[in-house]
Parts: sequence; structure tokens; C-alpha cells
Amino acid sequence: MSFNSLKIGKYTIEKPIVQGGMGVGISWDQLAGNVSKEGGLGVISSVGTGYFMDKEFAGKLVANRPLSEDNFYSRDGFEAIIKSARSIAGDKPLAANILYAISGYGNVVRNACELGIDIIITGAGLPTNMPEFTEGYPDVALVPIVSSAKALKIICKRWKKRYDRLPDAVIVEGPKSGGHQGFTYEQCKLEEYRLENLVAPVVAEAALWGDIPVIAAGGVWDKNDIEEMMALGAQGVQMGTRFIGTHECDAHDNFKQVILDAEEGDIQLMGSPVGYPAQGVVTALTHLVEKREGPDIKCISNCVAPCNRGVEAKEVGFCIADRLSDAYEGNLETGLFFSGTNGYRLKEVISVKELMTKLIEGE
Repeated sequence: MSFNSLKIGKYTIEKPIVQGGMGVGISWDQLAGNVSKEGGLGVISSVGTGYFMDKEFAGKLVANRPLSEDNFYSRDGFEAIIKSARSIAGDKPLAANILYAISGYGNVVRNACELGIDIIITGAGLPTNMPEFTEGYPDVALVPIVSSAKALKIICKRWKKRYDRLPDAVIVEGPKSGGHQGFTYEQCKLEEYRLENLVAPVVAEAALWGDIPVIAAGGVWDKNDIEEMMALGAQGVQMGTRFIGTHECDAHDNFKQVILDAEEGDIQLMGSPVGYPAQGVVTALTHLVEKREGPDIKCISNCVAPCNRGVEAKEVGFCIADRLSDAYEGNLETGLFFSGTNGYRLKEVISVKELMTKLIEGE
């Protein structure tokens, strides 16, 4: 089976593969730039850009941590990442993943538009006011992430009424994805919430609003999975964890090794200060948190609004900003290493070019 290109707004993605946004620092300039260069859609994570380039753009630091949301997210760092990715991707489309739950969401969306991002992807909440922040940039395509047809319907109704606009595409994400889930712990285990059972209802809802392209995400691993999603009506797929196993992935080599060494049972759901279950690899940090012996929680960065300046972090036992940044820097003791449920299948590190060929042509 050959795959058609994927249309998102005015942009055509030659190979219908969207690389999932992974922060802090797992999908920045090198990964996103090379995925777009090879015909997919590279996605830059906007989370924690204050850590980019040896903290050159971090602004005020406390114990080598960015002080406040204005420094955890750095516009200068974001700009440098985008420029570097552009130098790799050329004129191919580039996307940014901007979590709805972050502090200062609207500001980051406006920055992405100003800095020349073509497509903005938003999950971690229902972005019912997303178009408000892209006013004046009609060519920027908007792609929300949903977990159900109901969520897509809510977004479409509100966008149409308030902004006379609809999503340019939608990503439906099932509970096998890495990082935060749009489901409860219980739902993540139920048959009805498996990705293959979510795609068709979202495709049907999207068709009611003018055939919005649907992109399937969460557990997609190889060409067979892509074909299965296409047969259900998806026009593209999003893949995150598999791209960690590339030379160009911006993750630290230690991060890649954690995934390479993981067994199936090592990838589990865990609590998170964001308020959603999160999926990652059981590591030294997991055991420290279970015993309430984890690193101090001081909420230096105020990264996500639902954490309520560290209240939720203290409840679950770790600061997500600090632990994700530790993973980015390769700290095996205190790093938090997100992975989709299929991460244990990652057994080698290859180039983005080789991976894209495998996904399109088969293993």
C-alpha cells in the first residue's frame, strides 16, 4: 500500500507522518528539522526552551533552574530552535507543539506565529480559544489534539461560533502514547478507549464539519499500524517514541539508552502534577517518589497552570519541570523518561532518513 500526502491547511506533508512533540528538549531543532527535510512533519516542542543552548537563553536562574515561567519558556530559545530547524528543513512545513496547560499559553502561540511556524499543535486540555491568539496569521494551520469525537465537536462548535474558523486537522490520541494522557487510569485500560476504537467516531465527527483531516496517534509503530489507521479513515499518523531512536533526536544519549534498555513491563502509567496520568519508564526516580524520598519540590519554574505553583507536584511527589529537564540533561537518578507503551520495541538508533523509509516502505 502506498500512502497519499497529508494536507493541513495550505501545507502539504509529502509523507503522512507527523513526529510527535516531545519536551523538554527531546524534539527540538535537529529532530524536527530532519523529519520535515525527509518529507514528514517535524514538530518542535515549545516546553522548556530556556534550557536550549547551554542555558544561554534561560534568563534568571536559581540553582541552574529557570526562575518563573518567563524563563522556563524563553522566546529567544524558541526562536533559535526554529531558525536552526529551518536551516535543516528548508522550505518544508514546520510545526510547534504548544501545551494548552502551560503557563502563558497564548503568549507562546503568538510567538510561534511571529517566528514563522507553519502549523501549531495543541493538546493537554481543550484549546477552545486557540484561534484568538493567531489573529493576523491566517496561514498558520491549527491542529488540536483530542481523545474523543465529543471533544472535537465541542472545539468545532466554539471555534465556529466565536471565530468563524475550524481546525485545519485534528489529532486523535489513544492511551498508548508517551507522556500525558487524555484519559483516567481506568479508561486507559478499557477496550473502548483503544486507538482503533476512537478513530472512526472522530473521522465521522470531522466529516460533519467539512472533512477535517484526522491524524491517529498513540501506539503507532510501523507500516502495518499506519495502514490500519488509514483503513479506519485517518489521513495521517503521529509518532513520538519511535523517533527517540534516531541519531538526530535531541534527547541525551542516556535518555535514548533508557528506552533501549526498557522491557515491556517497565513502561507504566504514573501520577503527574498536570492532573492527567502520564506514561513513562520506571526508573530510579520512580522508586524514590514511591518512598517519598525524591528531590526537593520548590516550584522554581511555574511551568504548568494545573500544578498550582507546586501544590500538585507535592501531592504526587515530584516537580515535572525539574525532572523532565534532568532527563534532557541525561541524569539517570532524577530524570523522568516518558515513553509510549511500545517503547520497549526500540532496539537500535538509526537515522531519521532510514526510519522514514522503514515506515513508508516497511521493515
